[in-house]
Amino acid sequence: MKSIHKTMPCVALLVILSLQSVSAGEPLKPLRTDKPPVIDGKLDDLVWQKAPFVTGFKTFIPYFGRDVAEQTTVYMLYDAENLYFAFDCYDPDPSKIKSALAERDKMRADDWICVNLDSFNDQQALYCFYVNPAGIQGDSKFSAGVEDMTVDVVWYSAGAFTERGYSVEVQIPLKSLRYSDKNPTEMSVFFERYVSRRTEHSSYPHLSPQKGYAFLTQMTPMVYYDLKLYTLFELLPAITYSRKYGDNQGKLSSTENRAEMSLTTKYGLTSDLILDATYNPDFSQIEADAGQVDVNLRYQLFFPEKRPFFLEGKEIFTIAATSASELDPLSSVIHTRKIVDPLVGIKLSGKVGDDNTVSVLYSMDELPDGKSSGTYAHFPIIRFKRALTGDSFLGGIVASNELKTGFNRVGGVDAQIRVGESSTIEAHGLLSRTTIPEDGPQGTGHALGIRYRYDTEALDYDIILKEIASNFRIDMGYLARSGIQSGTARFRPKFYPSSGIFHRIDLEGFTGQTKDKPSGMWETFNHASLGLYLRNALTARARYIYSTEVFLNQRFRTDALVTSVSGLVTNWLSISLSNRSGKAIFYSASPYQGTSSQTSASTTVQPSEQLRADLSLVYVTFHRDSGDVKIYEYPISRAKLTYQLNKYLFFRGIVEYNNFRKQMLTDFLASFTYIPGTVVHLGYGSLYQKIKWENDSYVGSDRFLETKRGLFFKMSYLWRM
Repeated sequence: MKSIHKTMPCVALLVILSLQSVSAGEPLKPLRTDKPPVIDGKLDDLVWQKAPFVTGFKTFIPYFGRDVAEQTTVYMLYDAENLYFAFDCYDPDPSKIKSALAERDKMRADDWICVNLDSFNDQQALYCFYVNPAGIQGDSKFSAGVEDMTVDVVWYSAGAFTERGYSVEVQIPLKSLRYSDKNPTEMSVFFERYVSRRTEHSSYPHLSPQKGYAFLTQMTPMVYYDLKLYTLFELLPAITYSRKYGDNQGKLSSTENRAEMSLTTKYGLTSDLILDATYNPDFSQIEADAGQVDVNLRYQLFFPEKRPFFLEGKEIFTIAATSASELDPLSSVIHTRKIVDPLVGIKLSGKVGDDNTVSVLYSMDELPDGKSSGTYAHFPIIRFKRALTGDSFLGGIVASNELKTGFNRVGGVDAQIRVGESSTIEAHGLLSRTTIPEDGPQGTGHALGIRYRYDTEALDYDIILKEIASNFRIDMGYLARSGIQSGTARFRPKFYPSSGIFHRIDLEGFTGQTKDKPSGMWETFNHASLGLYLRNALTARARYIYSTEVFLNQRFRTDALVTSVSGLVTNWLSISLSNRSGKAIFYSASPYQGTSSQTSASTTVQPSEQLRADLSLVYVTFHRDSGDVKIYEYPISRAKLTYQLNKYLFFRGIVEYNNFRKQMLTDFLASFTYIPGTVVHLGYGSLYQKIKWENDSYVGSDRFLETKRGLFFKMSYLWRM
C-alpha cells in the first residue's frame, strides 16, 4: 500500500505561493535556516513554508515548451553545511505513478525528479541527483556532452506518496561537492521531472527550442551566503575475503584463499581541489559483466569501468570529438579498465583558479606474468582544461603506459567552442610514441578529429572529419581501429504531429566514407532511418544500411536492415526488442562473405515495489554465402531476480547460459549499502560446463560439471571529518 499524507493545507499553500515565488530570470536565493528539515519525504516541516520556490515547469522531451498536466513546485533551503531541495509533484492520476524500491542508480525507468547542479556556475560540468517517489537515488556527472552514470556521491533523500501525487526531499552535504570558496558562493541549477508513462521530461528553467539540449548554457544562477569551507578528510578502510575453487581432473579443489585489507583516503587541499590516495585498493566488482558474443570479432570487447577509485572525476578525461559517431573508432583516450590490478594509486583533481580544471592520476599496476620478478606497469595521466565563454573550453592531456620493456605515450590538445546558440565545434589532435616490443603499431603516430554539431528542437546535424595514422597506439584508452581517414555527415529533422498516436517522428540520413590506409581502398556506410515516439511510452525504429567494409585488403558488403521497439508497456512491464539482419564478414586469416542475423530481446517485470525480474536473450547466427553453410549460432540467455528488502538491502540471483560454449554461470549476492563507501557484500558464484573427466581428459557431456566456484565477502566503512 502506498502511504498517503498531506503536504500542507491548500489555503496556506496559496498564501505561500503568492509570497515566495521566484520571478523568472532572477537568480535563485535559497533561504538560510538554523532548523533544517527532517529528510523523510514529507513536506510538513514549517521551514518549507518560508522557503522560496519555483514552479511552472515546461516540457523539453519529447517536445519543447509545452505546459504539463503534472505541475511541479521546488523549494530551496540551506544551512552552513548542506543544501536542501523539496519537490511537490502533482499528478492528476496518482495510481499511474511508476515507482519501486530498487538498487542505487536502477530507478531511471520510474517517475523521478532531478537536481542538476553546476556547483561552480562555470557551464563546464554538473552533478545530477535523481530521486524516484520511493526515495531511491541515482547520480551522475555531465561534462563535454557526456553523462557519466557511474559516479556515486554521498547525499540523502526520501520520497513519499501524497493524495495529490508525491513529494521528495533532498539533502546534499557540502562535503560531497566541489565549489568555489568565494562569499557569496554562486552555483546554477536546472530542475527536472520525468513522467514515465509518457516519456515526458519537463524543467525549470525552460529550455529554448533553438538551443536544444545544451543544458549547461541554460541553467539558472543560485546564490548562497556564508557557506562553510571544508578541509575535507575521508578514510575508507575495506576488508575483502575471497575463496576460489577450480576444476582438477573432474573435481573441485581450492585455488585461492585470500584475505586482504585496503585503505583509501581523501584530503581537500581546498573546497575545490581534492587529493585521493589508495594502497592495495579493493576494486572487486559485485556483479560479473553480462556475457557478450565473443566469436568472429574484428575488435576487442569493451567493458565499462565499475571501480570506485577510478570513477570519481572520470568525466574530466572526456576528450572532445571522440565517440563522435557510430563509425568513430576512438571511443576514449583514457579507459581506466586497462589498469587491471593496481597496487597503489594517487589522484589530484579539481579547480585551480576560476577557469582551470586539472586531474593528475598515477597508478602502479601489477602484471600477471611479472609478479614473481616484481615487474609493474606505471600509468601516469595528466589532464588540463581551461574554461572559456559559456560551455567552451581548451584542454590538454598527457598519458603513458610505462613498462620495463618499453612505453606507450600519448599527448595532445582538444577544444570545444560554441559558435552559436545551437552549434559547437569540437576538435582534438593527439600524438603517440610506442617502443613496446609486442604485437601492435610501433613508432610515432597521430590522431586528428574535428566535429561541427548543430542541435535544435526541429533539426540536428553534424559533420565529422577524422584521421588516425596506422601506427597510432593508445594502450590506456579504447581504439578499435587505426590507419583510417573518414568523413561523416548526419542530418535529422524532427516532426511533432498533432496526433493521438505519435509524440514525435524523426527522419535521419547518415553517410560516412572511410579510407583504409594500409590497402588504399575506400569503404562506405550509409543509412536512412525512421524513428517513432509513441504516446504510450514506446519507441520504434527502422533503419536500412547500405555499406561495405575493407578487411585484409578485400572489400566486403555489410548491408543490413535494423529494427527495434522498446519502452514501457505497463507500470510493471517494459520491453526491448531489436534485430539486425544482413551481410557480414567472417574475420579470419582467410576472410569470406556471409550473412548474419543478430537478435536481442529483454524485458523487465516488476510485480511489486520490491521484486524485479530482468530477462534477456541474445541470438546471433552466421551463414557462409558460398554453399549457404551455417558457420555458427551463438545464443546467450540471462535471468536476474532482485528482491529489494528496503532502500539499503537487496538480495539478487543471476543465471546466465551460453549455449555456444555450453557454459552456465550462477551468481548470488546479498548487498547492504548505507551510503557509497559504507557497504557489506556477500557473494557466491559458480561456473558449470557440459563436460566430464574421462580417460585422463575432458570430453563433452549432456550434464553440467561445476568447474569453478567462488565466495567473497567485502566490508568497508566511509569515515568523514
